[in-house]
Amino acid sequence: MSDAGLLQDLFDAFNRHDLQGVLACMTEDCVFEAAAGPEAYGARFVGHDAVGAAFAKVWETFPDVRWANDAHFAADGLGVSQWTLVGTRADGMRIEADGVDLFTFRDGKVATKKAFRKDRPLIKPV
Repeated sequence: MSDAGLLQDLFDAFNRHDLQGVLACMTEDCVFEAAAGPEAYGARFVGHDAVGAAFAKVWETFPDVRWANDAHFAADGLGVSQWTLVGTRADGMRIEADGVDLFTFRDGKVATKKAFRKDRPLIKPV
């Protein structure tokens, strides 16, 4: 499978809220750098347990979350995905924000995922 195909599989698993499917696309020692956090790189999660817990928290916070309008490009061991994050919290507050992920690959899997998202306030329910 191509690296761009792997990214499509990864995003399909994200949108199904399929943690095992997501982690199957990633190396055991994967690194995820979230869009937000206390450091210049956001928050960093390393390994399946920590990365899986971070993704599960997003699905818990936004039970209907999806990454819409996704497009993927990969070449020379690097990848880019563009998307729109759409989701609603339990209190009705919504997020809709564009973003990109930067990836590296190793042995046919995602080794690193660095998320960058437009900083946008949550949308109040109507």
